[in-house]
Amino acid sequence: MARLPRWEPEDPQFWQETGSAVAWRTCALTTFSLIFSFATWFVMSAVVVRMPAIGFNFTTMEYFWLAAIPGFASGILRLIHSNFIPVLGTRPVVSIATIIKVLPMVWLGFAIQDTSTSWTTFMIIGFLTGMGGGDFSSFMPSTSIFFPKRLQGLAMGIQAGLGNFGVSIVQFVTPWIIGFAALGAMAGGPQLFSKTDVLKDVKVVKSADGVVTDVVVKRPDLAAATVITRDNGIVRNVTITETDTTRNMQVDLKKNADGAVTDVTVKKVIKKNIWLQNAPLVYVPFLVVAFILCALFLRSVNLPSRGFRGQFEILSGKNRARTHTWNCTVTYITSFGSFSGYAAAFPIMIKTIYGGFDGAPDPLSYAFLGPLIGGLIRALTGPIFDKWGGSIGMHWTTLGQIAGCLALVFGGYLTPTGLDQFQGFLWIMLWIFLMTGTNNAATFRQYPIVFAYSPAKGAQMLGWTGAWAAFGPFVWTSLIGASITSTGNAKLFFIGVSLFYAYSWFINWWYYTRKGAERFDYGNTGGTWWDKLSDEEKQEMKRIDMGG
Repeated sequence: MARLPRWEPEDPQFWQETGSAVAWRTCALTTFSLIFSFATWFVMSAVVVRMPAIGFNFTTMEYFWLAAIPGFASGILRLIHSNFIPVLGTRPVVSIATIIKVLPMVWLGFAIQDTSTSWTTFMIIGFLTGMGGGDFSSFMPSTSIFFPKRLQGLAMGIQAGLGNFGVSIVQFVTPWIIGFAALGAMAGGPQLFSKTDVLKDVKVVKSADGVVTDVVVKRPDLAAATVITRDNGIVRNVTITETDTTRNMQVDLKKNADGAVTDVTVKKVIKKNIWLQNAPLVYVPFLVVAFILCALFLRSVNLPSRGFRGQFEILSGKNRARTHTWNCTVTYITSFGSFSGYAAAFPIMIKTIYGGFDGAPDPLSYAFLGPLIGGLIRALTGPIFDKWGGSIGMHWTTLGQIAGCLALVFGGYLTPTGLDQFQGFLWIMLWIFLMTGTNNAATFRQYPIVFAYSPAKGAQMLGWTGAWAAFGPFVWTSLIGASITSTGNAKLFFIGVSLFYAYSWFINWWYYTRKGAERFDYGNTGGTWWDKLSDEEKQEMKRIDMGG
């Protein structure tokens, strides 16, 4: 039976005898599917960093756009998905949303093997991968309706937290899975990975007329292998003796008509076979299995449909709903919008900012750490904010995000002069991920408190803010790319986002955190604004909300 004839999770006897088993089975199956939804959502950001090395010749900004477009699609699709569960039910929505993601994975798997594939084609595929982020707004409402109120936070926290691990999975698995013919000849042959990095450890000193007078090599092992031929103080030739550390290095010289060197470039060339198509294709069997399980074992619940128009009730002026909808949207973009944005941009940031140094880090060897930390802390800190209050958690974590961004800007980590600065960059970025994940956990406590007079509006707020924050990968990646393209580094973005965080912090402090705030939340220990109202005041707000 596709639809359950009766569903009363608040009835203790029903929950014990029937409801609990069905609800937790639903949560387990939908969470399994959600993990791979998030993986397919972020697979493009993992593929993009390898594309230049196998022969694609897009511009830096075009690569940033490819990493950004799934976020743009997911934001649009979340607004649509938020209406599906009440109308169509859990079983058909989750099943179809799972299997349909096979299309962009297969398409990307074959498109990536042809270097003549156009940038426009990849943009279309990237848009379709956004389905993996869009269906989140179906998964979460589905989970909430299966559980009693006392367990909704726990169930949704588990689902959202574990779902976020899909981001880490795609960035952790990709470097390994593309290294061999994991899927056999059926998936296609290898691509030649040819990477040429200009070493930034070599400094050229020139005279006033543009002739090279010296070549300064910072790395001791490379300096020992570098042979410089001079004539009357002018460099005539530069060669590198082959050693274990200088193998695959080459020197490019530019000379004038007199044979004097006018420029020196030292490059490191790496060539090997990779199977980049494995990155998206590996998720196809998991999606098929998830689809079969969902189609067989999920059930739907009959609910009164609020329709698309019902999504906009939170924009009304009743009980100042519009003001608080704006506030919650801003603060959720600060938390989950930042988390998802940095997750998408992190690999290409590592490649763009630190990729030119000798021994440059593999972006995908580190990129999974940020989403892993953010997702884990999101799943673990929910009970803490039940006790302390969501607004207080958002207060301090937003300050932490500002501190992290300013540390990147003023610490010189966005304009590095050597690879030794990478560890500082990495630790600061992981700090930012920690703060955004914790901030995100606090929002799940905060928003239902803000709309305590209407549980329906509290639930709506989670869907509404989630839709706008899903644009995070698009906004963050495109703006970071624009900053690097226009100014040569990402400082402009991080200064700008710090100002946005400051605005978000002020909104949260003024409306929800300071003493006497309009809708304060000091947790279960300190109480909330709703707790302080009289019964008459509560009834009046409910009456206004219902239009009475």
